[in-house]
Amino acid sequence: MELAVQKRDILGRKTQHLRKKGLVPAELYGRGLENLHLSLFAKEFKKVFKEAGENTIVNVVVGGERHPVLIQEISYHPVSDEIESVDFYQVRMDEKLKVKVPLEFIGTAPAVKEKNGILVKAMQEVEVEALPADIPREFKISLSNLTEIGQSIYVKDLDAPVKVKILVSSETVLATVTAKITEEEELAMQKAGTVEEVKVETEEKKAERDATKAAIGEAAPAAETKTAPGKEASKVGKEAPKK
Repeated sequence: MELAVQKRDILGRKTQHLRKKGLVPAELYGRGLENLHLSLFAKEFKKVFKEAGENTIVNVVVGGERHPVLIQEISYHPVSDEIESVDFYQVRMDEKLKVKVPLEFIGTAPAVKEKNGILVKAMQEVEVEALPADIPREFKISLSNLTEIGQSIYVKDLDAPVKVKILVSSETVLATVTAKITEEEELAMQKAGTVEEVKVETEEKKAERDATKAAIGEAAPAAETKTAPGKEASKVGKEAPKK
């Protein structure tokens, strides 16, 4: 997959003029590589990004020279949502990378369709380690095996290539089917929560009262045995009577 780009000399705020022409400023960098200021056509980039995503190698062509890169970052306008800038990271094809591969759930779980369950997607992507050329575009996951409420799909169920190392525990849940909660059950849960909150609050108040009583109880004897300043002072230096 290739994307033709051009070098640019326009920097800073002047790049606004590029956007008016349908161009987007871009940066290309990598280990041991001098930062390159580039521009590209937004329309062409969108086509490539739709197919490649952020974890597939794209060959950026600059003046006839190909650079294997990953699309590192895309900045969007906060209002129009148009692409404002793109960052490319040049990779070495002989060095493994750690990237996140998206999950694509296929079909409808029978437990959802036939037993009124709810599909809960616990994860949307999984981190892997592999050489750039071996990184998969996505992991496709069929939901056809979720036939019963409570069944789940785990990382160990992924059909990952041999050259791809998954960096997530094999027992991590990717998706599960739960039972739908009825209005009566939801109301009962809310009531139970309210009762529990009241109980906790009552216990806290009781603990506060007990602590206050204990403090008062300790202070009372101390007050009873306290000697007036004058009398205490008169005792200082006074010897006990001789017998």
